[in-house]
Amino acid sequence: MIDVKETLGQAEERMEMAAMYLEEELNRIRAGRANTAILDGVRVESYGSRVPLNQVATVNCPDARTIAIKPWDKKQIRDIEKAIMDSDVGITPENNGEIIRLAIPQPTEERRRDLVKQCNKIAEKAKVEVRNVRGDIKEKLKKAIKDGLSEDLEKDAENDLQKLHDKYIKRLDELIEAKNKEIMTV
Repeated sequence: MIDVKETLGQAEERMEMAAMYLEEELNRIRAGRANTAILDGVRVESYGSRVPLNQVATVNCPDARTIAIKPWDKKQIRDIEKAIMDSDVGITPENNGEIIRLAIPQPTEERRRDLVKQCNKIAEKAKVEVRNVRGDIKEKLKKAIKDGLSEDLEKDAENDLQKLHDKYIKRLDELIEAKNKEIMTV
């Protein structure tokens, strides 16, 4: 016989993972404002291995349209520039010998709409995962009735599962709504 609380705990954990995935993916999307998260995927060649950018330089946003990267070792400026150029960031770096600057361009109206569509696709993926979790757990609960779980317990667990599902779908909707608002704000 299954432990209902443990099963619901696993469901919540999987739904939380879907929400975290959405949050991370949305942070990587450039919305016209400088955000250091867009550089999270950049790997720099450093002393024979590829390491994340934030392990070889200080990355910050001095203003809303600029990301400044200050390498700890000035000899690595070329490697950092090359890593940014090779990544999917899509911004050409400028350097003055000490600091690399990335100027974030203002997206056009058409580009904003494309970004909103892209965000909605990512959000839909996360919602599908939350729904799949609900479906998997419902199946487990139905099988548990055959193994001796009472129908009342199963119904209560199913109601709790639906509440969890609704909570996480609402959270995903809030995340995507906030990102879409950020993108569409000029």
